Amino acid sequence: MLDPSQLVIREMQEDEEQMVLELLKDGFKDMENRLILYVLTRPLALLLLAVVSSGLRFLLNSFVAALLGPVLFTILALKLLLRRSPDLGCLGTYYRSGQRGIWVAVYDGDDVCGCMALQPCPQGVTRTAELRRLAVSRWYRRSGVGRRLLAFLEAQAQAQGYERVVLYTAVVTKAAISLFESSGYRPTGGRSWLGYTILQEFSKEL
Repeated sequence: MLDPSQLVIREMQEDEEQMVLELLKDGFKDMENRLILYVLTRPLALLLLAVVSSGLRFLLNSFVAALLGPVLFTILALKLLLRRSPDLGCLGTYYRSGQRGIWVAVYDGDDVCGCMALQPCPQGVTRTAELRRLAVSRWYRRSGVGRRLLAFLEAQAQAQGYERVVLYTAVVTKAAISLFESSGYRPTGGRSWLGYTILQEFSKEL
C-alpha cells in the first residue's frame, strides 16, 4: 500500500523526460498489442483479410506468403497509425509551449510513477481541455496514482478557465475506462475503423 503523503504531483523536469517517455512506451506497447488483436479479430476485418489472401493466392506461389502477407501489412499499418503523434519525440518542448502542460507523479521523493498532460482542444471547441498521456508505472497500478493524477489535472484545467475535459482511450483499456467512468466521465463519441469503435471519447463538465 502507498503512503498518500509520500505521493507528490509536479511539473516534469527536463532530466525526467526520458524516464517519462519510457513509462509511456511501456504502457503504449501493451495497449497497442491488445488493440491490434481486437481490430484483427473483428468479423469484417477477418473477411477482408480472407478476400485479399485469396486474391494473392493467384499471384504468389507460396500459400504461407498469401496468408501472412495481408496480416503483417495490416499490423504494420496499424502500428504506424497508432504511433503517429507530434509530442512523443519532444515531450518537454511540446508541452511547455502554448497553454499545454505535463506533470509527473513522484513517490518517496524520486520515484517517477506516473504522468499526464493537458492541452487545449482545437480551435472551434471553446473552454475545453484534452487530457493526454495519462500513464502509471505497472508497479503502481491499482494503488490510486491514476485517480490522484486525474483529480490534479481537473483542478489545473479549472484553474486555467476550462469548463470541460475530454479524452480518448482505446476500447481495450478496461481499467482506464473504469477509472474514467467512476470519476464522472461519460462516453461522448469515438473514432472508428471499418465500422468498429477503436478509440472511445469521454468527457466531463468541471
